[in-house]
Amino acid sequence: MTKPSPHGEVHSVCVRSNSVAPIFLSLEQKDQSNKGTLMKAEYPDFIYAADAPLRAKPSVYPPMLADRVKGREKRPLGDIFGLTNYGVNLTRLPPGAASSLRHAHAKQDEIVYILEGCPTLHTNNGKTRLSPGMCAGFKAGTGNAHSLLNETMEDVLYLEIGDRTSGDEVSYPDDDLCAKFVNGAWVFFRKDGTPY
Repeated sequence: MTKPSPHGEVHSVCVRSNSVAPIFLSLEQKDQSNKGTLMKAEYPDFIYAADAPLRAKPSVYPPMLADRVKGREKRPLGDIFGLTNYGVNLTRLPPGAASSLRHAHAKQDEIVYILEGCPTLHTNNGKTRLSPGMCAGFKAGTGNAHSLLNETMEDVLYLEIGDRTSGDEVSYPDDDLCAKFVNGAWVFFRKDGTPY
C-alpha cells in the first residue's frame, strides 16, 4: 500500500500480517493475468521472522540426547526463501535451554547474532556472557567447540547462520557423539563409529 506524503512523494506503508501463509503461492493457484494458467510455486520476497513456522522436528539429535535442547525453538528462515547454500534460523531459548550440544564443525562455518537476552557462550576458551548486539563466529576446522546456554530467567532470541557444505563432520567433545552431513541430512554415530 502507498500513500502520498505532504510533499507529494509516494512512500510505502508496511502492513503486518498475522501469518506467513498468504505470502506463499499454491501450485494450484491460478495466475489471473495469464488467463487461468497455473503459476509455478514461488518464494516470498519477505516475511516477519517471528511469523515463520517452527521447525517441524525440534531436534535431530538421537533421542537419548535430544532432551538436552528441550524447549529450544527454531524458525528456519532460509528454507522459506528456498536458500540452499546456507541456513538461517531465528532461535529462541527459554530459561534453562541450550542451543545445542557443544560441538565443532570440520567444514561448515557458523555465526550467531544475539537479538534479545543474555546467553552464556561456552567454547574451548571457557564461558562468556553475551548480550544483545553481540555476535560470535565459529570458523570450520578450528576444533573450537561451542554452544549457547540460557542461564537467565528471561528468553534468549538470536539468529544463527551456517553454510551447508556437504561432507561436514561434527565432533562433540563432551558427549559420546559424532555426526556426518550426508545427502543434506545429519547422521549420528558414537565415537567408536557405531550408529545410534
